[in-house]
Amino acid sequence: MRRPHLLIIGVAAIAASILIGVVTAIGLMGPSPGWPGGMMGGFRPGGGGDIGMDRAVGIARGVAASYPGGGLAVDEVIEFSNGYYASIRERSTGIGAFEILIDRATGGVTREPGPDMMWNTRYGMGAGGMGGMMGGTHPVVATMPVSSQQARDIAQRWLDVNRQGATADSPDPFYGYYTVDFEKDGKLVGMLSVNGFSGAVWYHSWHGTFVQARDLGG
Repeated sequence: MRRPHLLIIGVAAIAASILIGVVTAIGLMGPSPGWPGGMMGGFRPGGGGDIGMDRAVGIARGVAASYPGGGLAVDEVIEFSNGYYASIRERSTGIGAFEILIDRATGGVTREPGPDMMWNTRYGMGAGGMGGMMGGTHPVVATMPVSSQQARDIAQRWLDVNRQGATADSPDPFYGYYTVDFEKDGKLVGMLSVNGFSGAVWYHSWHGTFVQARDLGG
């Protein structure tokens, strides 16, 4: 008669141990070279001052220049109401390396949460071909099973359901995934990412309202 209760307790204990393991791993990782702000960072909604676009661009360029091994450049910086977003690319391949967030009040830098850390097979948590904690085990390759056009189609289908009237732009390739800006009435309003192996969609819910963008042709 006690077996069902013991089973429930056992499952709960396993789940708790997994959760503790993940939290511990995240805490132990800490800041890494080229990973501004460590794993989860401290990105906060804007308020109480603004560093401005020019300074945000300078900060992003500093991050790209200081990455171990060099060879990186800033592709674009976008200002949202909650802060600044920057895309860092490899000069030699044109493939996205990683994405960062810049605090609009302090200029503090963090790695963008979500796909950049979980799906990035070269510069993310799963660097070295592991694909991250939520992306599965995937190789570090420039060409992914999900093509750019397929990623755009997947993004558009998601938008048709969740952001009616929005249109997906051409995807920006990163290692393991694509990031897709989307527009409405001719104006950028947000972005999402599409996993290059599974086609899973991850909406970037942390940006807030679009303000302006600066293309740096990185």
